[in-house]
Amino acid sequence: MAKFILRRIAIAIPIVLIVTIITFLLIDLAPYDAVDAMIDPKMSAETVAAMKEQLGLNRPVWERYADWLGSMATGNFGYSIVTKQSIAEQLAVRIPNTILLVLPAYLTAYVLAIVLGLVAGSRRGSRVDRFIDSLASIGIALPSFWFAMMLIFVFGYALRWLPILGMQTVGDGSPLDVLRHYILPFVTLTVAFLPDNLRYVRSSTVTQMTRDYVSVQRAFGATDHQVMFKHVMRNVLAPVITRLGMAMPLLVTGAIITETIFSWPGVGPYFITAIKGLDYPIIMVILVFSSTLVVLGNLLADVLNCIVDPRVREGGEK
Repeated sequence: MAKFILRRIAIAIPIVLIVTIITFLLIDLAPYDAVDAMIDPKMSAETVAAMKEQLGLNRPVWERYADWLGSMATGNFGYSIVTKQSIAEQLAVRIPNTILLVLPAYLTAYVLAIVLGLVAGSRRGSRVDRFIDSLASIGIALPSFWFAMMLIFVFGYALRWLPILGMQTVGDGSPLDVLRHYILPFVTLTVAFLPDNLRYVRSSTVTQMTRDYVSVQRAFGATDHQVMFKHVMRNVLAPVITRLGMAMPLLVTGAIITETIFSWPGVGPYFITAIKGLDYPIIMVILVFSSTLVVLGNLLADVLNCIVDPRVREGGEK
């Protein structure tokens, strides 16, 4: 197992480096650079050239990439060219807020998907299955931003039960106040994460219910309850668990739209503001960070798959 994990890590490292190169080159090839976000139309060409010289934009691209990568590796993410604030300090505040919102929502959706998917898959073709599958289809087709706006309209404007913006009321900040601000974005993300996972669990359950071992167990007198919880569920959950690793990038960039709509002080609004302001240092850091999480998520999925499925472990050790 150790060899399998080390082999996957050895593959992940160059992939991360390639991601940093692609990200840096894409930003470098953009029609606008960091100076364009700061210049005034009245500035002379000499002043603009001096600003580019000060920021090192006149140096060869490989030198700038090496300096940037070295700074990233040491945790020095630089400063925003618009606000002049430290990017690392801003992310240190915003990433926990995003995780606080995304992680409980994803885990809740995950548990609901397992329960509903097992129920629907074990009763294929029944009214319950058709009802659950219809809900999943509606959820997949439902834009998360539209659902968020409907929640805001109903519970924020029409009924005035819940606050619609921010993480807390200015001057309050009590746990109850934070909870009231938390409900609407939490429900939005849970509904957004649920359908895809539900479809996956249902499909896996339907496949397992057609396996020969299910017929054998029933021939030996096993009840539907015993077949489901002793055999089918174990085989369904094995691949489902590995999907947890694939969800790692969601912890940082999985709620950009929802956070922006509800003004939740996470990574989403920070990233959107940086894009609008051509704040390239922030854009580059978040892109590399999210891309790295994709690679690490795949690595975690491989490790979890290795743990829950001995066949993968035995194949990887050969």
